[in-house]
Amino acid sequence: MADSILAFWMLHAPVLSVLLPAFTAMGLLLLGDGGAASGLGGGHGDGRATGRRLLSMASVLLGTLMAVGLVWRAASGELVVYELGEWPAPFGIVLVLDRLSALMVLLTYGVAAPVLWYATGGWDARGRHFHALFHFQLMGLSGAFLTGDLFNLFVFFEVLLIASYVLLLHGLGRDRMRMGMHYVVLNLAGSGLFLIGLAMLYGVTGTLNMVDLGLRVAQLTGDSALIARAAALVLLVVFGLKAALVPLYFWLPGTYAAASAPVAALFAIMTKVGVYSIIRTHWGIFGVEGGEAALAAQSWLLPLALTTSVLGALGALAAHSLSRMVAYLTVSSVGTILAGVGLFTPETLSAALYYTLHSTIVIAGLFLLVELMAAQRGSAGDKLRPAVAVREPVLLGLMMLFGAASAAGLPPLPGFLGKLMVLQSSSGLPAQAWVWSVVLVVGFFTIVGLARAGVIVFWHLQPEPEAVAPSGSSLKLLSAAWAFMALTLALALLASPVKRYTDATALQLVDTAAYAEAVLGKQGGAAAHTVRPYDGSRSAPASSQPAAETAPEKVLP
Repeated sequence: MADSILAFWMLHAPVLSVLLPAFTAMGLLLLGDGGAASGLGGGHGDGRATGRRLLSMASVLLGTLMAVGLVWRAASGELVVYELGEWPAPFGIVLVLDRLSALMVLLTYGVAAPVLWYATGGWDARGRHFHALFHFQLMGLSGAFLTGDLFNLFVFFEVLLIASYVLLLHGLGRDRMRMGMHYVVLNLAGSGLFLIGLAMLYGVTGTLNMVDLGLRVAQLTGDSALIARAAALVLLVVFGLKAALVPLYFWLPGTYAAASAPVAALFAIMTKVGVYSIIRTHWGIFGVEGGEAALAAQSWLLPLALTTSVLGALGALAAHSLSRMVAYLTVSSVGTILAGVGLFTPETLSAALYYTLHSTIVIAGLFLLVELMAAQRGSAGDKLRPAVAVREPVLLGLMMLFGAASAAGLPPLPGFLGKLMVLQSSSGLPAQAWVWSVVLVVGFFTIVGLARAGVIVFWHLQPEPEAVAPSGSSLKLLSAAWAFMALTLALALLASPVKRYTDATALQLVDTAAYAEAVLGKQGGAAAHTVRPYDGSRSAPASSQPAAETAPEKVLP
């Protein structure tokens, strides 16, 4: 029986990672919803609420095990192509499992499991259908990371965005309604631009399969190549909006600060969807072997990323609330990640991927910690102003110190290791001085901003206590924050094997021949694109295939 289940999973692993949260969400909708209950920890009297929580948590834990299996399978270097309906690419829809997609799915569930556990402490009862929406978002995230087609990337974007619209408003409140309106309008505008970029690419290539696009874009010349470059920049705007890249980051601090703690923590992975999409398009399609459209975003991506990192750190330094400070740290971390991506070398990409794991885990944990501290500060909440002393100053102080050290990049935590990897990988590149200066200055600003917040929360106290003393944190809520701390420590202890995995991931992404052979079965098309890692010191090479030639077409049987 176990062998049959394992064989079934091995055969259908990519699609099962999308179907599991989809079917869970539909099952939760069929169970119904007992309505919102007031107060943290409400809703326990409803027997169906317990059933919903058990089903939801069991699905996330199963999804986590499946994600571990995806990484284990991808670690061998195998490219798994799942053809839906047995229609071959590029005509049919395919899911592609490689090292990068497996890593991002595992990161998604690594964040989702502690967040959902925290939400079952009462946040899930403050609105309707929290668990169903949670799993629809997991469906969109998993699909976005696994799809091999740009149009289906758009479809999964819309799935996760629609779920995020409602999750953002979960629990209601004036600030959430106001920021939710901004969030919806901006993302609808981004979706419109996404379709325009896809139409431009389809018009000059006749395909939206990512691997097939990479082959065809490399053959474009003249006006067609210019249109492809324009489409690349349009997609950079779209994904830059999702990732919160300057100047498109202004929506994120207020939105994340207004969201409930578990929703904001889950949203820590949302910006990484934008980062992932930039990697897929500007490395796989418009990468070094992209012909006349090669590295279309190179002159834009690195300066914008460095600027994003600096402005995010300055925003955290000037923030007037803890949640807004953590939101600005999210922006700053995205800038550091995209700086590694924008240098366009396998070494810098590997460092950026390691830092992605660290920043996502730490930011998610900080959002939960902020609410734990705010709940004990009376009417001040998470505002950075004097308030009553927290009931658990030692426990929360140590957790704050650990989170601050991780976010600032102090040794020996993974934030330090990730930044060190970025600095080392950029050595010898033309932009080394800029990268080093920005990373070091941003680290200093981050330390100052977090130290300022810690001093205000734990030392600037009101002389008279409030009438009702806040209660301490429940073990259930604390354990979710501790889970993120444990993941942070694990990332530091396992830094060597994780770095080997990210190194292999970066090298796999530049191996266009292997992708073409696995997805399209094109030996000829693959051979025309020899892997030549870009060292950051030369112009993008012209396509090694003559412009007049075209890749062989696959015909329907």
